[in-house]
Parts: sequence; C-alpha cells; structure tokens
Amino acid sequence: MLISGSCLAQLFCASAASAAGTAGDLAAARDLAHQLNQAYESVYDRVAPTVVVIDVSKADKPGTNENPFEGFDFFFRGPHGDEGDQQPDQSEGSGFFVRSDGYILTNNHVVEGADKIEVKLKDGRTFQAKVIGVDDRTDIAVIKIEAAGVPTVQLANSDEVKVGQLVCAIGAPYKFDYTFTTGVVSAKGRNELLADKYEDYIQTDASINPGNSGGPLCDIDGNVIGMNTLIHGLNRGLGFAISSNLAKQVSDQLIASGRIVRPWLGIIIESLNEQNRGEVFKGVDKGVIVRTIQADTPAAKSDLRPADVITEVDGVSVGSSRELQREVLKKKVGDQVNLGVWRNGRKITVAVKTEELPGETNRLAASQPAPSAPQEDPAAAYGLQVQDITPDLVQELGLKSDRGIVVTSVAPNSPAAVADIQPGDVITEVGRTAVRDVSSFEKVVGEQKGKPNLLLLLDRKGVKTYSIVKMGK
Repeated sequence: MLISGSCLAQLFCASAASAAGTAGDLAAARDLAHQLNQAYESVYDRVAPTVVVIDVSKADKPGTNENPFEGFDFFFRGPHGDEGDQQPDQSEGSGFFVRSDGYILTNNHVVEGADKIEVKLKDGRTFQAKVIGVDDRTDIAVIKIEAAGVPTVQLANSDEVKVGQLVCAIGAPYKFDYTFTTGVVSAKGRNELLADKYEDYIQTDASINPGNSGGPLCDIDGNVIGMNTLIHGLNRGLGFAISSNLAKQVSDQLIASGRIVRPWLGIIIESLNEQNRGEVFKGVDKGVIVRTIQADTPAAKSDLRPADVITEVDGVSVGSSRELQREVLKKKVGDQVNLGVWRNGRKITVAVKTEELPGETNRLAASQPAPSAPQEDPAAAYGLQVQDITPDLVQELGLKSDRGIVVTSVAPNSPAAVADIQPGDVITEVGRTAVRDVSSFEKVVGEQKGKPNLLLLLDRKGVKTYSIVKMGK
C-alpha cells in the first residue's frame, strides 16, 4: 500500500508516540516530524522561484483536443478542465528555468500549436516567450524569455533515483498556481506507455493534476529528478514524469541547435515473447524481432532481414524493443553497429551503419493494387493467388523488386488475409528458402505442408517485412 508524503509526518509521529509511551520519546518523535516539515518547506522555498506558469493562446482548431493515448492524459487542460470541450482559446501549463538567461524546460504538448506564449514568474513578472525547439518523440520543449539572472533548478541524476524515496511536485493544477504536493517514487524506468515515443518515466503517487504539465518533480533536497507529463486517470495516484537525464539530454541539444539529431536503423520491431515465439522462433529465448525493414534505410543497405531476432548491440544483450532502442540511441550518426542476430537456428553478426533519423518516419505503403484474375495454384489453401513477376506487372503494380513472385489476390477471411498479406506483395522467401518463380514457390510450399505456420518474407513496394500464415490453431 502506498502512503502519500503528506501523511508521512503524521503517521510517523503517531507511531512513534504509541511505541514510546514517555513524554521524552514523544518530544523526540515530534522533533523528527518538525525536521521533515522543514525539509519540505526548504524544497518549496528553493524550487518555487524556478517554476513558471505558462499561458498559451491557440487558434481554434476543432478536433485537435482529442487524446490519442487511450487511458492516459497529459497534465494540460483548458480553463474549465472539461475533456469534452472544444479546443480552448487559452490553456495553462508549467515549466522551470534550466539556465539563468531565461531558458525554460516544459512539455511539447504545452506549447504545440501556440500562437502566443506568456510566462508568469513567482515574483509576479510576466514575459512573452519564444519556442527554441521541440521534440515530439519525447514530448520535451525548450522556450525562452528575455531575462537575465533568473533562478534555476539543479538537475539530479535520475539513474540514482530509488523507488520509495520522497518526492515533491510544483505546478499549476486547474489554474491554482504554485501548488506543492508530496509523495514517493512508486516505480522507475516505466516505458511502453505511449506509441511512437522515446520513454523513460518515473512513476509517482504525488498528487498531480491537469495543469502540472512541464512542472518539476523534485527529491527531498530540491533537486529535479523529472518533469511531470502524464496521469493515468484523475485521483488514482498514477503520475508519470520524464526522467531528468532524458530531459537534460534532449534540452541540451535543443538549446544548442534547435533540433534533435538521432541515429536510426530503419526497422520496425517487436519484443520476443511467449505469444509470438511459436515454431518460427523456436531456439531463441530472448531478443527483438525485426518485423519490417523500411525502404532506403541503413538496415535495408545491410544484411539484416525480416524475422531476424536481434539479441545484442555491440555485445550488450537486448531483450525488449525498448532496450534495443536505448542502445541504438547511445550511438552517433555514422557509427557502425554490430548486431548479434539469431537467424534460423544460427547466431550471426550483422553490421549496420547508422544514419540520421528523418523528421518524418516513413510510412508503409497503404495502396492496394487491383488484383489480376485469379489463377489456380497450390497456395490456394492459404487463400493466396500468385504469379511470376513480369516487366508488365512491375510497371502495372509499381513493384520495387523483380526477385520472387507477386501476390495477385488474397481471399477474404483466409489465413493469408488474417496475416495481412496484400495484393502487390512480392514473396521472396518461404520458410527461409528463396523463391524465384511460381515453380520454386510450389516446391517449397509442398515441403512446408503439414506445418502449422508458413513464414513468408515479403517486399512491399521496397519495404521488407514478413508474415506468418497460420493454419488451424
């Protein structure tokens, strides 16, 4: 059971008094409670002057107030705090100074789409702020006011944070400026909360509500260990703060250049687990499955293949997609990364040279060419119709590969349809065996007969991916 920090002093004092039974022991317990009170007061006195309230004016943009992250809310709402309202004209968030010349760290979602940003300081002064840089991948933004000698926070090393330690939060929940709450660190290293984000969250039970976005989460010494960002429902004691180490790494780059440069490989991945292991990945216990290799990316220029299982990055074991992501992000653009890979029962090393992550992630092609007339072939049991690749088909379907066979039709509700195989996909391998034409495809499929899963490597308009067609249960 978690106990909020605001109750700790009372419980500590009562428990000590009950156990002691003497006036002297009770006085000693009260002294300790007073010391805790003084510690909290000291944190507020030290940190509050570094915290700012951010008023953001936005043009009316209906529909942009929707929350794409089901179950989670940003600590950011309009003046009424009503989730059903239209996009508010003005909203409020929090932030804190990280440099004495006016640089402020806050959340990207606080300032995103802002037409005007006004910053209020603890001493009552107000300033107009400009955006220095934002990073949607981490939901971090840096803004700046023209001021000198402002008080700044001290960023702690979030790697040293311990579960159970006391924490304090300062922000502007529901427009109640400079609200101070206490609690404990409930967990650390939380991730996989939001899709398409680079995450390293500290979980806390400190009372945090809409309006706290961008405010600091501090330790008992007043050092900032995180930036408050997400809640999981109101009044549940489930708040999440971006770790100070991640916030510093991103904000330093934004201040220096206004943008973030990250290395990438150009793959879509998923963690290997009991649900997706099956017969295809039998023999490897831990790793990250290469689901898709995007076109014209570092991975596409290497020997990496779909359905490979990455188990190491430069000798460091990785067992989840987040661990792989974290290791790759430690590299510099242009570095060679040696990936330990499990492929079809063998361990090999694949070298990939990183490139800069584009501003917009490439999307898989969504178009589905009209199918040609179906023809009889042995793949009918899977719901597939296939054909040899011809120059006419390359032009007609816009194919990026002339190796393999092309899918011309997929029967509705068939095993192939369930596996998301699409007309226009080019099958290059079946069960790790390359296929050149329909004849070789028929031979390999015949050899796979009786197996519950059929592994197909695909080229989808230059994007390399794979599908597992399941027969029966």
